[in-house]
Amino acid sequence: MIKFDFNTYNNFSIDNYDLTNLENKFVNDNMYTDWYNLEIDTKKIKECAKEVRNDADVFIVLGIGGSSLGAQAVICALKPYFDNKKPEILFVGTSLSTDYITNLLEYIKGKSIYINFISKSGSTFETVLTYNILLDYMKQNYSDYSNRIIITSANKELLEKSQKEGYRIFEMSENTVGRFSVLSVVGLFPIAVAGFDIDRLICGALSAKEDKQNVYKYTCIRNKMLNCNKFVESFDVYEPKLYYFTEWLKQLFGETQGKNNSGILPVSTVNTRDLHSLGQFYQEGNPIIFSTAIFAKSSNNLMIEKYNSSLDNINSVALYSVLESRYNHMNTNLIVMDGIDEYNLGYLIFFFERSAMLGSFLLNINYYDQPGVNGYKKIMSSKLNG
Repeated sequence: MIKFDFNTYNNFSIDNYDLTNLENKFVNDNMYTDWYNLEIDTKKIKECAKEVRNDADVFIVLGIGGSSLGAQAVICALKPYFDNKKPEILFVGTSLSTDYITNLLEYIKGKSIYINFISKSGSTFETVLTYNILLDYMKQNYSDYSNRIIITSANKELLEKSQKEGYRIFEMSENTVGRFSVLSVVGLFPIAVAGFDIDRLICGALSAKEDKQNVYKYTCIRNKMLNCNKFVESFDVYEPKLYYFTEWLKQLFGETQGKNNSGILPVSTVNTRDLHSLGQFYQEGNPIIFSTAIFAKSSNNLMIEKYNSSLDNINSVALYSVLESRYNHMNTNLIVMDGIDEYNLGYLIFFFERSAMLGSFLLNINYYDQPGVNGYKKIMSSKLNG
């Protein structure tokens, strides 16, 4: 269960927040709506994931941005902090660091490795470069290397070539947008390999689809904040394992709405750690920031005798103390989960995806493109290719 509070710690109100017409416009447009329709057959995904999970020591997810952040967000949120259960899941293809790749090749020696290459275009620079290095490694170390490679892409030529090579393939729709792809094969396959219930994840998203009031209100609040010169939204979590969830949120809102010299800059904090660094600025600095606090209750009953209270309750006291202390300086939206599980994460994923889409309509921005991302790629390509 998830509770939303957009009133208690906001010093203004939103009266009219019905965005039905905007949502109907999106649905009727019928383009790039795969994530919204939530229609996916999970049978093949679960069958392939089970095989990989039973044989792999290390499962490498090769992708960048929307190709990997969603799965990483869910897996890191659900798995225990200290866990040596196999397979270990590594997210690579996000860096051009020589030391990282060299250390990776040393680390995986002697282990049973499977690779999931994820790229809609099949040509994402960092991902392809790292894939080619790892493919050479696989060919040198496994006679059955072709069975250990799974390709997820919308590139027909790549898929046909991969199938001829004996790789397993998952075909993405051309309408798939990376940052909205968590609840497609892009995110669901790695999540299933990790052993989590992807059907339950989708169930949570379907429930969120029925919740119009909260998503409409949150979307309109963000828009009003921008109009009141609140140019930064801080996603604040009090459970460190939600760190990558905030990383996914930053991409979701940054790429969806950061266009045409508009949009809100998404940042994040992990508290109470960051209360001792950024907390001072948030409390008394330039008032361009509002926050959305996401709190997850814990089922672990660790009692602290000194306070005759559970540690989870003390963490909650910290949350509300922060909200009260900032009330006159910062507006805050509050989201409270009764726990971190597949259902609640699926719910929040769809909630935020829907808000990002609707907010782009309010800003008159194309929600599904990201032309600015290609700026450095063009310059880099010209430099490398002479």
